[in-house]
Amino acid sequence: MSRTFHIVNGPNLNLLGKREPEKYGHASFEEYLESLRVEFSDERIECFQSNVEGELINYLQSVGFESAGIVLNAGGYTHTSVALRDAVAAIDSPVVEVHITNIHAREEFRHVSLLSPVCRAVICGLGLEGYSAAVRALLRG
Repeated sequence: MSRTFHIVNGPNLNLLGKREPEKYGHASFEEYLESLRVEFSDERIECFQSNVEGELINYLQSVGFESAGIVLNAGGYTHTSVALRDAVAAIDSPVVEVHITNIHAREEFRHVSLLSPVCRAVICGLGLEGYSAAVRALLRG
């Protein structure tokens, strides 16, 4: 029986492949998602992206009590959203925080994550491969 894992992407991640390719690469997330689904073909991978904080919170609340695990790249909300942090803390499903770039090697305001204390793990700086690492971590429990 396959498990369902949810990838939740926040603001501006819909622009992957177009936005600052020197930092974020040339592939769109949709292109990468196909390879992720092949890699984890025994599992179900669902994906949701929104630029709207409340929609991210609503989605986490809707899947966060049944998901085998959630991979969350909250983008800029990582550093600003107490409400998103509270949503992660409120759900039962384990959450792995992912960042494509190394947030600790960037602007100082990106060094603090409000989400990290309520996530099972944090992966940053591996590019899109961070999503795969997050799913592997969730599979190991």
